[in-house]
Amino acid sequence: MAKAFRKNMTLSEVLLWQELQGNKVMGYDFDHQRPINNYIVDFYCKELQLDIEIDGDSHGYEKVMHNDAKRQIKLESLDVKFLRFDDLDIKTNISNVIEEIEEWIR
Repeated sequence: MAKAFRKNMTLSEVLLWQELQGNKVMGYDFDHQRPINNYIVDFYCKELQLDIEIDGDSHGYEKVMHNDAKRQIKLESLDVKFLRFDDLDIKTNISNVIEEIEEWIR
């Protein structure tokens, strides 16, 4: 299993990481900041081939969206699926975010 890197995590990443790991969302394990084909993804579940990305102010939104679009195309060609959440959604509605992830998994 990939090592989880916790350095320089934003508040949103910490909150989501705690929920994903603490609840074992739908019984699946997620890695934080896992390298996949020379790209670093925010949260990755190997069993589901699922990448969860957090976009928002803490990441420099415009630049991130541009880079994410290119990365998403490349990773989707490897059958890695994407879920994206806004930084503010994570901070204010973590339970809704977890419900959305669980709904996607179902």
